[in-house]
Amino acid sequence: MERQETELEYVGFWLRVWASLIDSVFVLLITVPPMMAVYGANYWQSGDQLVRGPAEFLFSYVLPAVLFVVLWRKLGATPGKMAIGASIVDARTGGAPSVGQCVIRYIGYYVSLLGLFLGYFWVGIDARKQGWHDKMAGTVVVRRRGGTTRPVQFDQAP
Repeated sequence: MERQETELEYVGFWLRVWASLIDSVFVLLITVPPMMAVYGANYWQSGDQLVRGPAEFLFSYVLPAVLFVVLWRKLGATPGKMAIGASIVDARTGGAPSVGQCVIRYIGYYVSLLGLFLGYFWVGIDARKQGWHDKMAGTVVVRRRGGTTRPVQFDQAP
């Protein structure tokens, strides 16, 4: 479903920070219970291992990645983005992002961490409010227009 560009605006840095905080709580609510079931209270004691075992890898890395990709593809947003009325769309057409775009966007989260989170801060200075992960995937984050940011311009070029 393509969207009318005049009714949408790009979502800026601070709203996306709020959405990320909400998403962080969402991920914790989904990942901590199974981690506690597998590792018990000892899980929270400091350790020198990056990953303590297959269960931690599955619940801390694979599960969030799958959840985010599925939510972006099926609903266009994570719970945090839904809470602020935002969705992720293809930057050229305004339609739903492909599975490939969603996977690349998630991988781009790690790329955006480089240089002290510069890829995330890029949202604050980019004209289309795209972080590096958005640029890599060819996506933008939009919401119904509220008059506080620039209106969306989709490229329409093939």
